[in-house]
Amino acid sequence: MQHDVIDARISPNGSLDVMSRLEVGKLLNASRGELYPLFRNSSLAVLNYGGYLDDGRELLERYKDFDIRVIQEERGIKLDLRNAPATAFVDGKMIRGINEHLFAVLRDIVYVDDTINNNPRFDLQTTDGITNAVFHILRNAGIMRPRTNPRLVVCWGGHSITPAEYDYSKEVGYQLGLRGLDICTGCGPGAMKGPMKGATIGHAKQRMYTGQYLGITEPGIIASESPNPIVNDLVIMPDIEKRLEAFVRVGHAVIVFPGGVGTAEEILYILSILLDPENSRIPLPLIFTGPASAAGYFEQIDHFITETLGPATRQLYRIIINDPEAVARKTLEGVDKVRQFRLKTDDAYYFNWMLNIDLSLQRPFVPRHENMRALDLHKNQAPHLLASNLRRAFSGIVAGNVKEAGIRAIEEEGLFELFGDARIMQPLDVLLNAFVEQKRMKLPTSAYNPCYRLVAEGEG
Repeated sequence: MQHDVIDARISPNGSLDVMSRLEVGKLLNASRGELYPLFRNSSLAVLNYGGYLDDGRELLERYKDFDIRVIQEERGIKLDLRNAPATAFVDGKMIRGINEHLFAVLRDIVYVDDTINNNPRFDLQTTDGITNAVFHILRNAGIMRPRTNPRLVVCWGGHSITPAEYDYSKEVGYQLGLRGLDICTGCGPGAMKGPMKGATIGHAKQRMYTGQYLGITEPGIIASESPNPIVNDLVIMPDIEKRLEAFVRVGHAVIVFPGGVGTAEEILYILSILLDPENSRIPLPLIFTGPASAAGYFEQIDHFITETLGPATRQLYRIIINDPEAVARKTLEGVDKVRQFRLKTDDAYYFNWMLNIDLSLQRPFVPRHENMRALDLHKNQAPHLLASNLRRAFSGIVAGNVKEAGIRAIEEEGLFELFGDARIMQPLDVLLNAFVEQKRMKLPTSAYNPCYRLVAEGEG
């Protein structure tokens, strides 16, 4: 199948339009050296706006002739594109939001490689070192607003959702926008786009022209969740773990819409943090919400959580069904509590330094077959550690579903295998089967073949 493509040469908007010769030289090296595949593939994902795919490898094969190069000029740089997706252009001119995202990719990939990796200032083997790296990446991207009261709401949810769920996420975003709250999502389609789209209308009605629509992604997922152009601040974190940490460090509340395994991963991540005894006094509002049609979905999520992590975990979140105004009001109340706590403890409004994040949540988990088999999915551990291991299990399934490396690993070595207590594996099996039946594993147009096999303890 042929896809329309365009050749173009574009200039940067924003921080990369004035650069030193040394900086330009580093960018030139990035486009021609070992960083080039990462830069090319992430750039292609940004340019593929609107052509959402579940298979990161399919995107690379669809535009195998795509090329991008950094061109040095006397007054800075330009990007030379060959065979770029035509959907990124209007009448031959690149959509400005996509232009900004393209240079955000360049900025973050080069910064992480040049300043974070292999730099003794950042010990990426320790909790404090990883958090310090997350902070510097976000600060370099210019997304922090230090002289602003807390108002950033993280919205999680799936890219494969029903029209009713998408419309509901827009209405929640609208109600949040009317109350002066900003939006942060994974920046892709579905529940990641809906709240932003709704908030733009709420902000416009309140004559707010400085609303923030922050998108946080990472190279492994960006191909299947191309950033939507509503995003006015885009950050590409090095891996999923730093992406998740960025969400909870900069956000002041978290709202979860219906989704699939990626959303379940995010839920388990935040629950692992909130279950940690060291965080018991730190407020971080967590709300699960969806339209009336999603009531059963959240019942399944709630059942899975209580069966695996214990009934007491219910105290950490609230489920609100089919009431966008109630969601917005409760979120605003929660954000105000966060503001008061930060003021009392002298913690920054723009970065939650006090939150303890266990190293098991920070270390990159590589979803290889041996790593999936080795996950500790047993009850004989603290609930926050079990939640962390379950988070990794879902992360591996996400990789097997949509990430290029994960898909290839499944093709070459067979299904991922997960071993654990029957008291964990049985509710996990029920939840995953429900995701399959509800077509939450892949986009509805895609057939789903499981990439995993569950083995309860004592089975062959």
